[in-house]
Amino acid sequence: MSEFFIAIILGVLEGITEFIPISSTGHLILVGDALSFTGPIADTFSVAIQLGAILAVVVLYPDFFKKALTPKHWLSRENRLILTAIAPAMVLGFLIYDLIKEHLFGPTTVMGALFVGGLVMILVEKRLGDTGNTTSFETLTFKQALTVGICQCAALWPGMSRSASTIVGGLISGMSHTFAAEFSFIIAVPVMVAAVGYDLLKSAAILNAHSLMLIGVGFLVSFVVAVASILTFLKLLSRFKLIPFALYRIVLSLILMGIMFV
Repeated sequence: MSEFFIAIILGVLEGITEFIPISSTGHLILVGDALSFTGPIADTFSVAIQLGAILAVVVLYPDFFKKALTPKHWLSRENRLILTAIAPAMVLGFLIYDLIKEHLFGPTTVMGALFVGGLVMILVEKRLGDTGNTTSFETLTFKQALTVGICQCAALWPGMSRSASTIVGGLISGMSHTFAAEFSFIIAVPVMVAAVGYDLLKSAAILNAHSLMLIGVGFLVSFVVAVASILTFLKLLSRFKLIPFALYRIVLSLILMGIMFV
């Protein structure tokens, strides 16, 4: 199969899964492995095309980011809340980057993360339900932002899902489902820009014109698909909460484990 066709498939997959709590990185690793698209370039591709999905957030929330990036608002309360939420994962990710790339980017570890994350999502939903009453930045506290940030560290395990980790952190801290998701989208932007930039810097020696073209294709496709995915996910989350996504993760992990080990 053409690598450019694989890039389109993975771009669609990234756009659909980046903001849904089922792990975009985990799905990219599993599908990439199934399509024999593996190795250092594939790992960097899987990280880099997330920028396309992240751009979708900026397009859908332009007023927020326009304000956040205005110099006089750099030290605003909203920006300090975001910094509080992203700092733990960024620091930990920097410290254990090489360990993650060496030991956690593989189908077996992804299956385990999908299963464990699904169980956690069910437990949180069963225990908390619709108890969250924080619905905007105006009532969000720094303690809540830090709780989300600590939970986001779990997403360094590919397959755990950044959106799942941050939404669960939001629910635990007292946010509503919708605001937990929107906060998750917003804090993804600086986290993923930093993560992708760092990964590309570390991988610069192995990148060439061909691999950059693959990344460009995946980037564009993931951006277009992610716009629709975000809008659809918010509607589904408000109606069905996290349970369907948790069950999907658990069933998928069990099926894959059965295929691999039986």
